Amino acid sequence: MASLLIPIIYLTFISLGLPDSLLGTAWPVMHLDLGAPVAAQSAISIIISCCTIVSSLMTARLVRKLGTGRLCALSVGLTAAAILAFAFTGSFWQLCLISIPYGLGAGAIDSALNNYVALNYGAKHMSWLHCCWGVGASAGPIVMGWALAGPLSWHGGYLAIGAIQTLITLALFFSLPLWKRGVDEDASAASDGKLPDSSEASANQEQPLTNRQLLALPGAAASIGSFGFYCALEGATGLWSATYLVMARGVDTATAASMVSLFYIGITAGRLLSGFAAQWMSSEQQVRLGQLLIGGGLVTLIFFDAVPVLWASLAVIGLGCAPIYPSIVALTPGRFGERASQGMVSLQMACAYTGAMVVPPLFGMVAGSSHPELIPFMIAGLLAADVVLAEVAVRRCAESGRQTTDKRENQS
Repeated sequence: MASLLIPIIYLTFISLGLPDSLLGTAWPVMHLDLGAPVAAQSAISIIISCCTIVSSLMTARLVRKLGTGRLCALSVGLTAAAILAFAFTGSFWQLCLISIPYGLGAGAIDSALNNYVALNYGAKHMSWLHCCWGVGASAGPIVMGWALAGPLSWHGGYLAIGAIQTLITLALFFSLPLWKRGVDEDASAASDGKLPDSSEASANQEQPLTNRQLLALPGAAASIGSFGFYCALEGATGLWSATYLVMARGVDTATAASMVSLFYIGITAGRLLSGFAAQWMSSEQQVRLGQLLIGGGLVTLIFFDAVPVLWASLAVIGLGCAPIYPSIVALTPGRFGERASQGMVSLQMACAYTGAMVVPPLFGMVAGSSHPELIPFMIAGLLAADVVLAEVAVRRCAESGRQTTDKRENQS
């Protein structure tokens, strides 16, 4: 049953990535049509992020009541409805209102599926899951670009993505018997001694831990903090690298934009590769290798002027970012136990969204137009905090006797 569910899970994560780049791609046209200032895009992003944080924190309870499959189907349906509503909106306040269900749906999908794959499939599929998100995030702007060139403009782009999301919603509802059967089979196998007690069903047999209990677990706060700093690093690099390249290094704007796209290509390709690397590298080793690559990319970005080296620097930073997010999630059940797994993943996601929402704007306040040369040093500061907290989490979990590797790393 696991082999039948995997394509559905991958498809769901593609659907999670599809709308993520739409707003930024369409906004230069949207704000004119809606009569909103350019800076109003930030308000939409903040509303979506806040709602995503809220739904992430609620995911453990929702999974317990609805199950992962049903929650994902309902959440994708909610985002599909919101995206279709985006296509027909005619004012900025409507856009703000519609952003609420979009954010609520996206957060629940992210937290529930990450935990489900960590419990049932392990590091290889976790990396490929996030590679699928990159596929969706890369395809979204292509669809919107095609729509902007046509008569329907950005309305057509949102309509097309909304239609795709609706089809994925239908596929998820039709797949619900597979999710239920898969959980039942895992629970039966666990009771017969054929599997360790690591299925979603067995994890749900006990009351989930409260957030206070989760934070009291050895290494929990450090792991959550590390996750938040990493996501802040990824968001800040994507948002501010072009500014640094143009204003501090004299790169023209078109070339700088292409360099930043190479950063995202590096993340997507790196997650594909890290799935294969999971066969012979532990998740902790992949996290450390990723941190080392980010550090090396930042050094060359700061101290070398040649344009080819700058291109390579962004690609290397992207490759370094690739394994960190999925590897930390894959480690969660082994580090904190399956009873705590969904709650820990939810807290990690909430911290991740908070870091990605709060830190990049702070870069603008500190660096802005007057000190763009500080941007890579500030990213290096985020990396240092991520490394320190990640190592603290490893040590605290090891001292407590918890596993510090993914229990299912070698599973197919």
